[in-house]
Order: sequence, then structure tokens, then C-alpha cells
Amino acid sequence: MDPEEQELLNDYRYRNYSSVIEKALRNFESSSEWADLISSLGKLNKALQSNLRYSLLPRRLLISKRLAQCLHPALPSGVHLKALETYEIIFKIVGTKWLAKDLFLYSYGLFPLLANAAMSVRPVLLGLYEKYFLPLQKLLLPSLQAFIVGLLPGLEEGSEIYDRATS
Repeated sequence: MDPEEQELLNDYRYRNYSSVIEKALRNFESSSEWADLISSLGKLNKALQSNLRYSLLPRRLLISKRLAQCLHPALPSGVHLKALETYEIIFKIVGTKWLAKDLFLYSYGLFPLLANAAMSVRPVLLGLYEKYFLPLQKLLLPSLQAFIVGLLPGLEEGSEIYDRATS
């Protein structure tokens, strides 16, 4: 465990924040329809934004698993868009340092998405890549191969996202 994380576990406000996140994550357990997932993502977004003083998210492994599940190809684009909104909130909160350290957590949900994403989802996903992943520069190297493989579906000639995927 990271020393900064260990120190935060002694902070009662961080523990309270962690319990709010856990409560929001429990909503996913009772989700049976895609509309429930959108509702659960909304509650998670609210919980994430409830305490912006901490750049280290509690329960980030479980958060990343739930987000990856919400990007399943069988789910409608509305769920994908809401999940991408949640990713953006997370990336704003954690900043470059923690995004680089936890890139493996968030990338396993995001990188495969472009291949199955609806036309309305693709620009939002590429926007996340441009805004949060590309600025990592050398810190992106451990995930660079997976990142490039994830972009390959956008390289179809004539595709509306071809120009963005190649730049």
C-alpha cells in the first residue's frame, strides 16, 4: 500500500468519504436493467464529487470494475456515455499522478470500448484519451501497446473518427 494511502486511512474524513463511495457502489449489486446502471452511475458520480479534497480515491479497484462492466458491448450507448462521464470525473479528481499509477485499473475498461462503441460514444471516448491520457506522455509507456490496440478500430478509412484517431 502506498504510504500516502496509509496516511489517509487514519483520516476520519477520508474514511467517511470511503463509506459514501462504498454505499454508492452497493447500488450496482441490485441493478437488473440498464436504466438501473445509469442511476447507479449517477449516485457514484455524486459520491465521488462529495469530497474533492482527496486525489486518491477509496475503493478504486471496485470502482474500475464497475465502470468496466458498464462498458460491456451489449449495453446501450446511454450507459456507456454515463460511464465515460464517471471516468472524466475520476480523472479530474485524481490528476496526472494517480492516473499514471492507476492507469491499469481504468484502461481495461476503456481501451476495448472503441471497437464496439456507438457513433455517439466514440467522440467522447477520444476526448478522454486526448484530455487525460495523451498528457501523461512517458507515463503512458507501460500501457502504450494496449492504448494503440484500443485505437486501431478508429483507423478505418472513411470513419468519422479517423482524423482524430490518427492525430
